[in-house]
Order: sequence, then structure tokens, then C-alpha cells
Amino acid sequence: MRRDLFDEEHDLFRETVREFMAREVVPHHAQWEKDGIVPRDVWKKAGELGMFGFSVPEEYGGSGITDFRYNTVIVEEIIRVGASGLGFGLHNDIMAPYMVDLTNDEQKQRWLPGFASGELITAIGMTEPGAGSDLQGIRTTAVREGDHYVVNGQKTFITNGINSDLVVVVTKTDPSAGARGTSLLVVERGMEGFTRGRNLEKVGMHAQDTAELFFENVRVPVANLLGGEEGQGFFQLMNNLPQERLSIAVAAVAAAETVLEQTIEYCRNRTAFGRSIGKFQNTRFLLAELSTEVEIARHYVDKCIRALNAKELTAVDAAKAKWWTTELQNKVIDRCVQLHGGYGYMLEYPVAKAWLDSRVQTIYGGTTEIMKEIIGRSFGF
Repeated sequence: MRRDLFDEEHDLFRETVREFMAREVVPHHAQWEKDGIVPRDVWKKAGELGMFGFSVPEEYGGSGITDFRYNTVIVEEIIRVGASGLGFGLHNDIMAPYMVDLTNDEQKQRWLPGFASGELITAIGMTEPGAGSDLQGIRTTAVREGDHYVVNGQKTFITNGINSDLVVVVTKTDPSAGARGTSLLVVERGMEGFTRGRNLEKVGMHAQDTAELFFENVRVPVANLLGGEEGQGFFQLMNNLPQERLSIAVAAVAAAETVLEQTIEYCRNRTAFGRSIGKFQNTRFLLAELSTEVEIARHYVDKCIRALNAKELTAVDAAKAKWWTTELQNKVIDRCVQLHGGYGYMLEYPVAKAWLDSRVQTIYGGTTEIMKEIIGRSFGF
């Protein structure tokens, strides 16, 4: 079926993003994989092309446009070239709502120009060694002392953890208050007591800087509290998680589509027993099944994008999109590795790298099990 999600301006923007990827990313990504990090200057170059902060008001250097289709274009083009090291999706899709919607005028003036230009790279500190899906179980504390909070604790698995200049840290400002004792504080690069641990060695996404963060008596100004009121952090997180999960679903479908296209081409050219392996019934039937499932997923995700733009996307909608598409992504890529045979296990073939990069998709942003729990609770049992 013809895809009708985008307008002409999105198509023109896609051309810009595609050219950027070909010029600034593709020739260097293999080296970034070895380095374990993407250079900061790439962020600035992307910022110069208006690839960040679509929803940032124009007076702060953004486009002032709330249209997730632009975010979708960037994610899809990153996935198309296998540039899994770029943390642009987290910056645009996950962090923007916190930085735009929860900041006051003074905070906007301090942070948004750099956010939109790529000079200030962002991250969010939720996960801790002992708290992943259970956000209410976090132990990082923020104790008010005059016009500062004193922050102590640890975060792990933090995307953009090494490069980040601003980290939205989930803290307990009142450990006795449960969900109402959670607050979001922005910790800035260079604050005394804020240190970064290892750039973690992962199964895939090797160019993505994923780090441990440590906070030892870090004095964070009260002026860095998001939302203007203590105790709202848990609800702020819950409000923004559907967009995060939709972003992951967008990436999942794009990855499945890309690898499927590559595999169809491989099956067309690879011969065995004197003919193209695409002529074997098993190959055709498997590719038919995968193509059907991916297209169905694409249309559901596109509908979710429209719902988000209309402010109608629910937590349940996003949970369905997130778990189904990421499980499908892993299924499709695994089957495509099998169709490649031994070559599918060689990292010189994109399908092998995609296989490694995809595994975490069913884990971060809320595991498949948590997504099903969200959906199950909606039945009112």
C-alpha cells in the first residue's frame, strides 16, 4: 500500500537528512564503532541543518513546529544507513518534551539555544543498578539545602552518557512520599561531584556512548528543577513515555524494512543448486510472511504518529506499538540472518550488525513484559 504519512516539506527534509548522512556519517561510522563514541562536531553540523529542536520556539533557535513526522524522518534515515551510534533520537524525541514543555522562561533562555544548535547534548538519567522498569524504586536522592539540592546516587545504561552536557536526573526529593516524592533535576556538565564512569561495552550499538553516571554531593541549583514544583517527576515521566516508546517503534519498523529490503536483494542474487535462492518456495513464503507483517506494523505506527500529532496517543497505544514492533524487528532480522546463511554471521554484511543492534529494542524504553502489563491493566481486571 502507498504510504501517505508525509507531505512535500517532509520529503524535502528527508533529502537534506539523507545527504547529511551520506556526507557526514556513513564514511566515518565504522571508525566511531571502534572508538565507542560519535564526535561532538557531528552534532553541531546536524544542528546547522535544523535537525534538532523542531518544537523549540523560534526565539530560542528552533523551528517552533510540533510535528513528529520530522522526528520520524530523522530516525528512519539514521536506521537506513545503520548509524546506530547517533543519539539524535534520544535528544529530539525523548528529551525535547522535557526541555520545551517543563522549563520556565529563564531555563529556556539558558538551555534551548544550545539544544537546538547541537552544542548542548542531552541525556536522561532514569535507570539505576537496582531500578530499571520500576521507576518508583530509584534511590538517587536530592536533599534541599537553601537554594540548592544536594544530589547523591548512581545511574547506569545512560544513552549519550559521555557526550551529554545536560542530564535530566530522576531523583527522590521525598523518599517517604512514593510516586509523589520524585522530582526531575537538570545536572550540568562540570558540576562538582558529577562524574562519568565507564563507556559501557555493549553487544551492539558500539558507537553509541552508553555510560554510568555518579553523583556525590552534587550541588544543583533549585533553579534547575523542571516543572517548577517538587514531587511531580513520576507523573512528568509517565506523560512523556508514550512519545519515547513511539520513537522506538518507528526505529523498529524502519530497521525491519531496511533489513528485509537488503535480504530480498541478497536472495535475488545469491545462487544455490544452480538457481537464485529466491526461487525456492521456502524463501518466497518466508519473505512473504515477513513483508506482510512489516507492512501491517508500518501502518499501525503511522497511525500512532498521527495520533501523537493530534495529542490523542494513549499509553496503551504506545505500549502496543513498542512491544509488537520491537519483537517483530528481532524476528525479521533473525530470519534474514538465516536466509543469508554463513554470510549473515559476518559483520561485513549489514544484516549481522543489525542483528546485534536490534536485541536491546525489546528491553529499553520499557520491556516487552512491562508493555503487556500496561495493556493488560487497561482491561480493568
